[in-house]
Amino acid sequence: MTEDRLTPQQAWDEMSQGNERFVAGVPGHPRQDVERRHEIAAGQRPHAVLFGCSDSRLSAEIIFDKGLGDLFVVRNAGQVVSDSVIGSLEYAVAVLDVPLLVVLGHDACGAVRAAIDSTGEDAPPLPPHIWRLIAPIVPAVRRVLRASAGATPQTVDAELVGREHLRDTVAELMHSSDVISEAVEAGRLGIVGANYRLEEGTAVPDVIVGPVTVTGS
Repeated sequence: MTEDRLTPQQAWDEMSQGNERFVAGVPGHPRQDVERRHEIAAGQRPHAVLFGCSDSRLSAEIIFDKGLGDLFVVRNAGQVVSDSVIGSLEYAVAVLDVPLLVVLGHDACGAVRAAIDSTGEDAPPLPPHIWRLIAPIVPAVRRVLRASAGATPQTVDAELVGREHLRDTVAELMHSSDVISEAVEAGRLGIVGANYRLEEGTAVPDVIVGPVTVTGS
């Protein structure tokens, strides 16, 4: 462990404070200058790894008011777990020794909407690569449909599906990666699953795993 390594709690507090500045419209734009570029050219020591959706409205360093070298970012449409995602996250945890993993979903997610629409009786077939991408979201869709009396793919609450999928994602990472689960159990890694609200700009925690406490949780 490096001498200046943050604790999982300190890392989340920094992320939360950065998001508060972004929401308030007073970002500090830290560590984005020439000096910082030169400072990190020889190596990186990020304080967190973020796994989020590829949506263009979820620019991680902007949302959390971070700079160069602060975040190790992994993204795909719908923040769907895959071998390449797990390998990238394990690299951040095992090699870069990050103390925090943030899984970031959001409202009005196109991948979630596609997964919902795919469950309709007359849903047209999707291109195979898109279908393979969104298929892991479908179990969340079906659970929400079963729990929502009278709901159909046309009327189901997409935000509920998105939150359910976020919880599935965190659970899948813990189940599929010994590197991640063992780091959590050892107290070296905290996980925060959060939903980003596009209109407000807030990252709202929903799932907390490991040595992190979130206000109100």
